Amino acid sequence: MHIAQGVFKAANVNKCIQAGGVFIFWVADWFALMNDKMGGDLEKIQIVGKYFIEVWRAAGMDMSRVKFAWAADEITKHADTYWLQALDICRRFTTARIKKCGQIMGRNEASLTAAQILYPIMQCTDIFFLKANVCQLGVDQRKVNMLAREYCDFANIKLKPVILSHHMIYGLTGDPKMSKSKPDSAIFMEDTPEDVRRKIQQAYCPRTPETKANVEKSEEETLQLVEDPLMNPCLDYLKNIIFAYPNSTFTTGDGRVYTSFATTRDDFIAGVLSEESLKEGLINAVNALLQPVRDHFNTDSNAKEILEMVKLFKKDDHPAPPKSFRRLTLFAESENLGAVFAPVLSARFKLSSVLSVLANLKSALKSHSTVVLWLPDWRSFVLNSLTDVKLIDAAATLFVEALQALAPELLSRVLVLRESEAMLKDPGNYWISVINVGRKFSVNRVQQIDEANDQAGHIIGCLMHVADVLSIGAKSIYCSSNETALHELAAEYISQTGALPNLPVVPTLVSSAALEVPLKPHLQGEAAKEDAENELFLDDTAADVKRKIKRAFCEPGNTEVCPPLTLADCAGLALAGSFLVSRKVCPPLCDGIH
Repeated sequence: MHIAQGVFKAANVNKCIQAGGVFIFWVADWFALMNDKMGGDLEKIQIVGKYFIEVWRAAGMDMSRVKFAWAADEITKHADTYWLQALDICRRFTTARIKKCGQIMGRNEASLTAAQILYPIMQCTDIFFLKANVCQLGVDQRKVNMLAREYCDFANIKLKPVILSHHMIYGLTGDPKMSKSKPDSAIFMEDTPEDVRRKIQQAYCPRTPETKANVEKSEEETLQLVEDPLMNPCLDYLKNIIFAYPNSTFTTGDGRVYTSFATTRDDFIAGVLSEESLKEGLINAVNALLQPVRDHFNTDSNAKEILEMVKLFKKDDHPAPPKSFRRLTLFAESENLGAVFAPVLSARFKLSSVLSVLANLKSALKSHSTVVLWLPDWRSFVLNSLTDVKLIDAAATLFVEALQALAPELLSRVLVLRESEAMLKDPGNYWISVINVGRKFSVNRVQQIDEANDQAGHIIGCLMHVADVLSIGAKSIYCSSNETALHELAAEYISQTGALPNLPVVPTLVSSAALEVPLKPHLQGEAAKEDAENELFLDDTAADVKRKIKRAFCEPGNTEVCPPLTLADCAGLALAGSFLVSRKVCPPLCDGIH
């Protein structure tokens, strides 16, 4: 932990508490997992979280109105509330908009994994889940905070969260901000007095701004809350760390005492205060702030044990692989299981979609003792197929009842599972599996499933589908040929994960030709989609069906392209085993007509 996370954070929290606030620390263990911290080992991440708390306590943070909430625990306890909120946020933004928040993870847009699309969505969700009135975070996280305010506009939330951003401390090496990847760019809370002296003595310390002709500011430089052309890290430490506490003073190396930052800065720029004296005073002041932390970790046995574990984690360049594969486990591995996935739930279902599912269920029942029909209700919500989960629920009920009406005997042998109900049996492991899938794939790889879909919900929906496949652990998946890309993503993930206990086998994909029955096959593209007479739907009335089929393409002698004949085969022969063709009997001719 660097000094900005430790001392600077403690000072900012104390200011908020003194102003009458209650400060909630959201210990973001799951977020560290998404950002690949500690090799993605959640147990190690949680130990580091405990280390942070010990540092803040020792650094003088006022704990009287501070609450610590662990993300993994709280999200799991309130999974239905949290994840529906997250999916609602996700479905309202494009992938490009979410990518703009990549800065909060210290990543540029091009290098983001799919899990790092979920990261800002969850951080935005946290604000509403915690019912936060004020978001007190670094200015580097302003983009995700603004995402929360934008969401308020979409969701008609009148009381938007207030964004209270703090300054990003400069790197001692002259960088716009300190970096853990450059140890000499920052003072760390566990640094020895000798470390502090060495780093500050060699720190960048200009009296005049550097001239940068016609050079655009870096993204880090744009994070400044106040224009500061000098960008002197020693003065920055003085202003934001040493003078962060009320009634602070600063004693220089030659014994001069300052009571304000402004006077110290002016004297340094004017040459009244030497660089050597400034740095010597800063060394002493920083060590004085760190000494209580050092003492705490030397004398408190629990804190000392935690610090030793954290140090071991830092030395471990090759973390041990996980002991077991984490997923929602719905069935025993030995079960002879086949699976069929229902289409995305929507306001209207094509008859052809229902018939495809029935055909796949029929095939699966020939080879498997247990066949699961999976209803992707929450995935349908994040894909924005319907704007309300109650409507999604109604659509799921309609779809199952339609299958029941068309093939009651077949459906009686099928286990119907709703995604939301299944995941809430063990939400922690389900969403950990979603995150881990996202860590494996780049955003670009997931985007390939549907390159025309630019919504963030598409990315998260794909990760959820892979987690669904993992949850079922089917030996075979029966699907139409136009659904294979998603299932292949799941198979790719399993095959690349390696041998681990509880990892399901790579499912065999049993693909059949997609059943499409356009009644007007000459229509193409948007024209085919927009013409309501081109498809039969579940909610069509008898009159609708009669009218549409009467108008359907039916060229005499053309058995290759004949929608009525295809319907007769799929809906009649396949389900009922027979198909009756009847004709109207013409009345006899009137006697008076010759």
